[in-house]
This record gives sequence, C-alpha cells and structure tokens, in this order.
Amino acid sequence: MHRENFILIPFLAAGLFAATSGFGDMQRIGKNSNTVMLQGNIHPHARSEFDVGKTSLGLPMERMVLVLKMAPDREAKLHHLLGEQQDPASPNYHRWLTPERFGLTFGASENEISLVISWLASHGFAIEEVAKGRGWISFSGTVAQVNRAFKTEIHDYLVQGTIHHANSRDPSVPHALAGLVAGPVSLHDFPRDRMSTGLLQIAGASPLSTPAYDSSHYLSPADFASIYNLEPLYNSGIDGTGQTIAIVGRTHPSSSNWSAFRKMMELPDNPVRVVVNGADPGDLGGDEDSEADLDVEWAGAVAKKATIKFVISKSTNCTDGVDLSAQYVVDNDLAPVMSTSFGQCESALGAAGNLFYKNLWAQAAAQGITSFVSSGNSGAAGCSAGSASAGSGAAVNGLASTPHNIAVGGTKFDEGLGRYWTISNGSAYNSVIGYIPEVAWNESGNVIGGSQLWATGGGVSSIYAKPSWQSAPGVPADGRRDVPDVSLSAAGHDGYLVRTQGALYAIGGTSASSSCFAGFMALVVQKTGKRQGNANVRLYQLARAKYGTGGGAIFHDALSGNNSVPSVTGYACVTGYDLSTGLGSVDATALVMNWKMN
Repeated sequence: MHRENFILIPFLAAGLFAATSGFGDMQRIGKNSNTVMLQGNIHPHARSEFDVGKTSLGLPMERMVLVLKMAPDREAKLHHLLGEQQDPASPNYHRWLTPERFGLTFGASENEISLVISWLASHGFAIEEVAKGRGWISFSGTVAQVNRAFKTEIHDYLVQGTIHHANSRDPSVPHALAGLVAGPVSLHDFPRDRMSTGLLQIAGASPLSTPAYDSSHYLSPADFASIYNLEPLYNSGIDGTGQTIAIVGRTHPSSSNWSAFRKMMELPDNPVRVVVNGADPGDLGGDEDSEADLDVEWAGAVAKKATIKFVISKSTNCTDGVDLSAQYVVDNDLAPVMSTSFGQCESALGAAGNLFYKNLWAQAAAQGITSFVSSGNSGAAGCSAGSASAGSGAAVNGLASTPHNIAVGGTKFDEGLGRYWTISNGSAYNSVIGYIPEVAWNESGNVIGGSQLWATGGGVSSIYAKPSWQSAPGVPADGRRDVPDVSLSAAGHDGYLVRTQGALYAIGGTSASSSCFAGFMALVVQKTGKRQGNANVRLYQLARAKYGTGGGAIFHDALSGNNSVPSVTGYACVTGYDLSTGLGSVDATALVMNWKMN
C-alpha cells in the first residue's frame, strides 16, 4: 500500500505563501464589518422539519475546502487554451500543463491567497493545504469557528433515521473577499451518492447463463471484451500496458477481493496501488466496499495491464471523501485517466460545489487528464436516489454536467428473440456469443418488471451553456449542456460480476459504465502515446462522422427506450445523440483505431 498525505502549510511559514503580504487588506477587512452572503449553499435536507437543534460547538470541522473564484479574464484565457489544446492546427495542441503551471497561469495570485489565509487564520482555523492549481484552500476548525467566521449556524438534522450536521443558512464572507471566495464546497456531512445498484449474489460456480431468451445473465470481463470488441486490441498488445487509471474512492476495503477477482476471471496478476490521501478512512464495509470493488475491478478488467491507483480519503463532518479524492487526483496529476462513480444533482451540490467541480475538471482537462463521471442511476430524476419510489423533478448529476468531463450513461442489452449466450460458462466465466443490441437502461417502476427509479441518468443542465464541441446529429438545440455523452451497459439485467464481501455478486449502475469507459480511454492513450484531456471533443467529431457523413462504425446507437421514471418524464432514444444514452456505446477497437486526429 502506498500512503500519500496532504501537505501541511503552516500559517506564516516561509513556504509557498507569506500570509503577512495582505496585512493592509486584513486591517481593512477587520475594520469593515460588511459581509456578503454566498447564496445557494444550503443542502436541500437542511430543512426545519428535520432540524433537531444546534450542533455542539466543539465538533471538529476537518478538511473544509474553500473554493476560490477564477478571475474573468483568466477564465476566458483558460477557455481559449482548452480549445487550442484540442485543435491540431494550434501550436498548443496537446501541450498539457502541470498543476503548478495551471496555478500560475489561471489561479489566484500569491497575494490573494495570502489574504484569504490571513482571514482564515484570524478566526483560528488551521490552514492545511493550498492547491497547486490555486483554486482552493483546505482548512480545519470547529463548529464554533465556522459559525463565527461564516456567520452561519451548524445544526443537527434527523433524516431517514440518521443525524447529519449541516449549515442552517448560507455562509457569508467579508465584502472585501466576495470577489475572490465562492465559499466552502460544503459545510455538511450528507454524502455524495454511489452510482451502483444493489447486490445480486451468484451461486458459486453454477452456470451464469440459461437457454431462455431475454433472461438475466452476468457479465464477466471476457463477455464484456466480446460484446464491445476488445479482443483485436488485446491481440495487438493494446491492453493498458504502461498506463494508469485513477479511481476516486472513500473506503479502504481489503485487496483480497481484487486479487481473487483477477484470478477467477483469468486476468493478469496486476496489483492495485492504494493511495491514502490524509487520514485512512478505514474499511466502511457493505455497499461502500461494493462500490469500490466494482470500480477498481472493472477499470482493471478492461485495461487489464494498466496500473489502477485507488485514491481514498476519509469523509469528515463537513467534506465528502469523494471531493477530497477527486481534488487529490487532479492537483497531483496522478494519472492521464480517472473515473468518479459518485454524484449529486446540481441543486444539491450547491453554488460552491458546482464551481469546485467545474474548475477541477477544467484543470484536469488542461493537464491532459480525461475525467469520466457516472451520469446517475435515477433516470431523469437526478436529485432522487435510484432506490426512491418517485422522482422529485428533472435534474442531472452536477459532478457529471460540467463542460470539461465525459458523462457516462447506461444501456441495457436487448436480447429479444436472438441467441446471444451459450448455455454454459467458459473457464473465465464467459458465455456470450457476440455483440448484443442495446436500448436505454430503464429498470424503474415505469417498465414491466421494474421498480423504483433505476434508470440511466440524463437530461439538461440548469447551469451550464452548451459547449462548442457538443454538436452531432440528435443533439438538442437547447443552448444547454446535455448529458450523458456516451454509455455502456449498466442494467441489473446482465449485471457485472464483482468479487466483494468475500463472494461473487452481480452489480449494475453507471458506476460500472464510467469505470469501463475509463478503461477504454487508457487503451486510447496507449495507442496514441499521448494524454487526451477532454475527450468529448474527439468523441463528438467521431459521432458527426458516424451519424452525419458515414464515418467509421464506432458507435452502437440505442434506438429505443427512455429514462422516464415514476413522477418524472424523461427522454426517449432517437437516431444519433439522445438524452438517455448520449452518443451510444462503442466498438472499442473501432474507437481506438480511429482516434488519432492527425
């Protein structure tokens, strides 16, 4: 196991920033009691009907992440650079930045950061880390210090039988800092949602397929390789050799399941590198471990010789470990490809949370990191859990809806009356015959045999405009960022085999599709010999060729199904792009071999 702790930056240390440089400004802040409320930063569950009183003033508030705003002129320059990095005619094509260069070019200045550090320290907070990209500052304190500094109150809320801590009103900052500080990513402990479904246990070594058409089967890595045409790549040596995929996590399960999975599925012996960011979260067990096992095992099953770096961070009373792990991957430039199988809808993520992920994924893209994020498991009702009985309204995953990441949705295999499976397993648990047509994943209460909201996440962003690259047949002329971008199988029907909790299970969800697409991208990076940054630029170019001018047969277009769920009408599949499955799934060999732009 490899341990990498966050860097402590003592206040007034003769290190990266000298806090005394903002002394005059601190005097001005101290004399001016005017503050600005940072609106849109209250979690939707922090409601009066759940409120059970004020939180103990001594409760630790550890590893808070203060988001810094990017100056408008710097943001414009960043947008321009991101375009040039994807333009073969530009001298900046594929010229990626280091985190430090990103910070110097687009981040807050040393004086600006010193001013914020001085203000935080004046309220007794311990300054723990300043981002290399200069987009955030990590600090710790107590509830009493948070209440005083941000002019809010942390309360306890009883939600579904569990006590949570959250700010009861929007935080405020001094007027002099309002143009620089967006606010903490969160001041609550409501967790980011896992994007995997529940477990279906598989009985030992019994056959994993049956002769009945359209009955449930289970995906082994060998099945997945056959369906999505990975074998020609493997046979030519494109198997992830020399590549690295970072997986975002927040639990520390035993590695024994990972090694057992690889042995059972006849994959190369390729140990996972666990990167512990700060305090070890420990083994959280249950569904948390199942999520981690799914993500780690399947990213490594697709790019079977790649190094998997599983980055884990302990969640605190105010910051989710997912946020801490994601920022660690990007700010330490840990891998050319990463996958995040968690989410929160845009409104629940809050103004500072949305800005945090927008800027984080932009930094990732500028560094050449391709960031994949699950689109969600509750259909068009992105603010509701997949296990809910009814949706609360149309929404999308805010971690996935930024213009700088690839949002990965879900499909379901449509066996119909075809014969796609053998009646017994091969030695690697393989039983599929070949590619199976796909439809939108929808196993919600809206379909026969379905329940709850289980369906592919997709819809229209409420905060982001349409990126210039999001153009292909079927893309709505709505002026908004649409998700997902691409999809892979995510249904419980034909679920992914996962070794977890000491046994073999089947799991579905867009967690699987995101991790697997990250595996595809590792193969692209190996074949091209280059990082790719925001791969959406190339994906939509390929889609325009496929759907518009008869280009390579890269995409499998899902032409039926939708992501409507109880109480929320979703979006139907159409030719080309749609808001259920994006551009569709892919033929991996065609994708990799057609990727190079010049």
